[in-house]
Amino acid sequence: MKNKDVYAVKTLSSREYFAPGHRACAGCGEVLALRLIHKALGRDVVVASATGCMEIVSSPFPFTSWEVPWIHVAFENAAAVAGGIEAGLKVLQRKGKIEKKKIFVVAMAGDGGTADIGLQALSGALERGHNFLFICYDNEAYMNTGVQRSSSTPFGASTMTSPVGSIRSGQQTWKKNMVAIAAAHGIPYIATASPSYPMDLMEKVGKAAKTEGPAYIHVLSVCPPGWGIPSDKTIKFGRLAVETGFFPLYEIEEGKYRITVNVEKLLPLDKYLKPQARFSHLPQELVEQVSRRVCSDWKVLKRKAEKAKEVKEMDSSPGGRGVR
Repeated sequence: MKNKDVYAVKTLSSREYFAPGHRACAGCGEVLALRLIHKALGRDVVVASATGCMEIVSSPFPFTSWEVPWIHVAFENAAAVAGGIEAGLKVLQRKGKIEKKKIFVVAMAGDGGTADIGLQALSGALERGHNFLFICYDNEAYMNTGVQRSSSTPFGASTMTSPVGSIRSGQQTWKKNMVAIAAAHGIPYIATASPSYPMDLMEKVGKAAKTEGPAYIHVLSVCPPGWGIPSDKTIKFGRLAVETGFFPLYEIEEGKYRITVNVEKLLPLDKYLKPQARFSHLPQELVEQVSRRVCSDWKVLKRKAEKAKEVKEMDSSPGGRGVR
């Protein structure tokens, strides 16, 4: 990784650490995010990958798309394995068995392997303070096994296990706030990201990789077949998720919130929900209910960011706490 946190198109490496020829669906937002993330991380990385879409598409025996050290682990234990890798690398470097240099340890999982099946292992690794980066590729359901709901599936979404019927209109619970759960562990760096904003994504990966201690990045991964959208609209829907406030982009650095892609005025949520087959059944009153929730959460996030900005300005002012 270059010794900088700001990326520009002309500075990007042409090297691909996730090779073409994989079996990802057309328009897969997750594989695009993965490619960008590994451009930011570079060659010196070890990846622990939970069972999920990216494992399925990248490693059909005897082939692999990975150009970096990569290990496929169970659905539930990517964070635990990454913690073991990080501890093992420290021992090997201390004993002189391998070169003493920065090697990034990355755990990756989908929303099922993060918010559901893998939550216990992730919480334990964050609490222990392992120096690693955990990335959740959130396509908002268990997509690789047929689009079943997860705790990250948004309210109202239709899936195979939260179908639309005469009694219920899709998913009955609100999306689990994994960013807040990670933040509750007091770790130094947390962020949301989207491949629809590639430079924002890569800058956050750069920050996370340089962080001493655990870091967590939650990436919205648009899934055309699972969401019921055309495969050439991935970037558009990733941007609409941000522009409507459905998936805001921000970071939490040492407990301080900062919105990284600000939206002056949120677009109507209909623009994001209605074109998706998984939400097309929602009556207007439910769309308005979701919209009220989104707007409320956006206001809370803005207040947290404004408060952090005020504290920073106070600390840096003459006579402030930042002056020693």
